[in-house]
Amino acid sequence: MNEQVKNLIDTLEREHSLSTEEYKYLVENISKEAADYAAQKAVAVRKSVYGNSVFIRGLIEIGNVCRNDCYYCGIRKSNKNCDRYRLTEEQILECCREGYPLGFRTFVMQGGEDGSLSAEKVCRIVEKIKSEFPDCAVTLSLGEYPTEDYIAMFESGADRYLLRHETANKEHYEKLHPENMSFENRMRCLHDLKQIGFQVGCGFMVGSPYQTSQTIAEDLKFIETFSPEMCGIGPYLPHKDTPFFDKPAGSVDMTVYLLSLIRLIKPTILLPSTTALASIEKNGRERGILAGANVVMPNLSPFSERKKYSLYDGKAYSGSESAQSLIELKEQMARIGYEVVVARGDVSK
Repeated sequence: MNEQVKNLIDTLEREHSLSTEEYKYLVENISKEAADYAAQKAVAVRKSVYGNSVFIRGLIEIGNVCRNDCYYCGIRKSNKNCDRYRLTEEQILECCREGYPLGFRTFVMQGGEDGSLSAEKVCRIVEKIKSEFPDCAVTLSLGEYPTEDYIAMFESGADRYLLRHETANKEHYEKLHPENMSFENRMRCLHDLKQIGFQVGCGFMVGSPYQTSQTIAEDLKFIETFSPEMCGIGPYLPHKDTPFFDKPAGSVDMTVYLLSLIRLIKPTILLPSTTALASIEKNGRERGILAGANVVMPNLSPFSERKKYSLYDGKAYSGSESAQSLIELKEQMARIGYEVVVARGDVSK
C-alpha cells in the first residue's frame, strides 16, 4: 500500500480531520489494500462505540409524487411512466403497527417532494405515531420545506430528518438539478434542521454524473465540518426514464471505501448500508457493514406499492430488503458476526 495513503488514514483515525486536498489524495489512490486498511480501522472504531450492534429502521415510502425534476431520479416530475401513489394516514399507521411487533423502534417516512403534503399533515401523522408508539423514534425524509415548517415538525415529535446534500459543490449540484432548484436552499435546509434540534442526516450518491475526486473530497470535508448525526451514501444507479439513463453506475468498491473514511471522520455517526448497495451487488449490504456501517433500513411499505417507488432501475424491495424477511436479514448479519438489535438506535453521545 502507498505509504502516504496509510499515513493519511492513520491521521484521520487519530484526528478525524484532513484537508480537502488530502481527502482527494485518498480518493484518487484507492486500492484494495487501502480499502481493507481503512475498513479494519473503521470497524475497530465503530465497535468501540456501538459494539456488534446493527440498528434497523422501518422504511415507509409514503408516496412517489414529486414536484422536482432532478435529472437522476426515477420519480422526477417529468417521468410520465411513473405510476404515482400516496399512502393514506391510516396506511402509514398500519405500516408502523406491522413493524412494531417485528422489533422496529424507528420509523422512517420517506417520499418525493409532494406539494400537497403540508407541514400540518406531516405533523398530524407524526403525532399519531408518537402517541401510539411513544418509545419509537420518527425520522422524516421529505425534502425541502421553509424553516417554520421544520420547526412545526420538530415540535410535533419528529426526532430525525434525512436530507441528502447530494454534493457539496455548487457547480456539480447545478449539473444534477434543474434551474429552479437551489444549492443554497439545500444547504439552508440542512443548517436549519441542525439548529432546530433534529438529529440530521446528509449524504450523496457515489459515482453520480460529473462527480470527480475533487467533488468527493469536498463532500468528505463537508461531512467533517457539518458533523451530521447520520450520513447516507450509496452507489449511483441510473433509471431508464431520466436524462441520465445512459450514465454508468457508481462503484461498490468506492462506496464501501468512503463508508470507512466517513466512520473515521465521525466515530459516532449512524451510517446505513443502503438499499442501493444491496441492489447493485448480492452481498453489498454485508460489505457496507464490514466497512464500518451500522444501520440497515428494511422496507415496511405496502407490498403493492413498493415497485412504484422506483428511484433507479433494479431497486431491491423484497427478500432481506423487506421488513417481513427480518429473519433472513438477521441471519445475514449473524453470518458476518453482527447482531440486529431492537432499539431506537440513537446516536451515541
